Amino acid sequence: MHDISEARQRILAEIGERVTLVAASKRQDEFRIEAALAAGQRVFGENRVQDAQARWAHRRGKIDGLELRLIGPLQTNKAEEAVDLFEIIETLDREKLLRALIKALAKTGAAPPDLLIQVNTGNEPQKGGVSVEDLPALLTAARADWPGRVLGLMCIPPADQPAAPHFALLKKLADRYGLTQLSMGMSSDYALASRLGGTHVRVGTALFGAREV
Repeated sequence: MHDISEARQRILAEIGERVTLVAASKRQDEFRIEAALAAGQRVFGENRVQDAQARWAHRRGKIDGLELRLIGPLQTNKAEEAVDLFEIIETLDREKLLRALIKALAKTGAAPPDLLIQVNTGNEPQKGGVSVEDLPALLTAARADWPGRVLGLMCIPPADQPAAPHFALLKKLADRYGLTQLSMGMSSDYALASRLGGTHVRVGTALFGAREV
């Protein structure tokens, strides 16, 4: 039996107090979610708005310190649900989405979530994220027009490349633009990410154990 509490303590010891563990809770069953909550985990990352609504809507307001972060791609037609549910959206990657989020705030009256911009550091056509070249324009627009905070950057390095250069690039970009949050690193490389400047690591399998097929 995978012990989520023991796994969490091990991960926290590896990343240190400066780094926040984001439990990547996509497709986890209720037993594992409750085990993580019982172990003290309060920051969770979700990939899909619909799944997050089903998993967390009934828990909102009942768990002190709960923080939900959207770590998967966001379609513009889900903007209203996203601003109403998440404290942080990590995957802003285009101005069209920024405009949809601003419109969603006006319609719902929700408090503006904090934003991170996802950067496609590997220029992968199948992956979300703004290119390094287009980052300045998107960041300028977000800082000018978003009524909340734009805190940092997020990346998912290509699976077939070493992660370190991508983490180093994201840290360089964050420093250049005065951004303080760096969401990078997953189950296979969270320790490396924490050493290279990550402030948030998104960990699923290493925390929850392998999902049953």
